[in-house]
Amino acid sequence: MSDSAHRIVVYSRANCHLCERARETVDSVAGDREDVTVETVDVDADPDLRATYGDRVPVVAVDGKAAFEIRVDADDLRTRLDTA
Repeated sequence: MSDSAHRIVVYSRANCHLCERARETVDSVAGDREDVTVETVDVDADPDLRATYGDRVPVVAVDGKAAFEIRVDADDLRTRLDTA
């Protein structure tokens, strides 16, 4: 990943419709951008993450900082990626 690249992490859990929507929004914004990598992390697979996030999923982190919780605003995500 280059210095201008962005990393988005979607903290989620299985069978979570809000998590699925968040990932769909992230994917639609990231699209074919070569400067963005997207990862999904299942919080239930790690006891520490499960304790940290509890029922507050999805949480979407952009470049290591929590940016969205429960819902992702596509326009805000685009702005974050374009101005960082």
